[in-house]
Amino acid sequence: MTRVKIGILSFAHMHAYSYADALAKHPDVEFVGIVDADDTRGRSAAEQFNTKYFTSERELFVQDLDGVIVTSENIHHHTLVALAAQSGVRAILCEKPLATTIDHAKQMISLCAARNVKLATAFPCRYSPAFKQLCTNVWTGAIGDVLAICATNRGSMPGGWFIDKTLAGGAAVIDHTVHVADLNRVLLRTEAETVYAEIHNGFNHEDWEDTGFLSISYANGIVASLDTSWSRPKSYPTWGDVTMQVVGTCGILNLDMFAQNLVHYSAKGKGEWINFGSDTDAGLVSDFIHLASGDDAPHIATGEDGLHALSVAIAAYESAAKGQPAKAHL
Repeated sequence: MTRVKIGILSFAHMHAYSYADALAKHPDVEFVGIVDADDTRGRSAAEQFNTKYFTSERELFVQDLDGVIVTSENIHHHTLVALAAQSGVRAILCEKPLATTIDHAKQMISLCAARNVKLATAFPCRYSPAFKQLCTNVWTGAIGDVLAICATNRGSMPGGWFIDKTLAGGAAVIDHTVHVADLNRVLLRTEAETVYAEIHNGFNHEDWEDTGFLSISYANGIVASLDTSWSRPKSYPTWGDVTMQVVGTCGILNLDMFAQNLVHYSAKGKGEWINFGSDTDAGLVSDFIHLASGDDAPHIATGEDGLHALSVAIAAYESAAKGQPAKAHL
């Protein structure tokens, strides 16, 4: 593989740190630098990952980059992807959700297509070996025809800009729905049609939702439920979970994506889960590096995939507002 030059736009999202770590360790990458609206945070990250801090996107883009990773607040995805696409990079990896509105997501996809830039959405859960095995079992008929999916993506309330609806586009529902919406779509190989959602703020009692429960109907008659709540307390030993129970005519398959861990208790009085499983973020970044080098990366989520997942979250908000099912329209 040709050595590729990649930069990161913003360290607002915590996933930027794991992506940067994967870039810094990859033998075929020149991690060119970082731009961040928060000068202190950006300089600190550049020092941590032994790369350069740039004070503006323009200064970074003139470094002849092959690829850019966008990990800003959700509201800025649209602007930063547009700037990157116009700069001449070959590929862009945008953190999920792809955008905060359907229109913005469509504009991002159209602009990248017009500039011949490959736009990818950051869905690292696709790279879980457990999920890959689940797909293989379902697709080979191990449980017959799929009837339903019961899934969760529960976590702790992250705070910061994640609870600023102007910056995030919502709260728990937009944060956690899109991951499982994408997994369902990959597994079922069909589109979501309607979403019924109950949304509330029962844990923190603030003006943003921390509780979301979705019922998603698919084109082939399958129904999926999804608990997408920030229901884990700060004392919980891990950030949350991704689980799926797939019910078929001949059996049931269960997935617990982050079950590969050791439970550690110390004299400090707080337990922790130490994960020894596969690094899904590294798998995602490795595929993006191939994309930025001009190679194919068939498993990486595209901009269109990000749009489809976003449509489920947007429909959930519409459903909760109306008190009835809403179409997951594009």
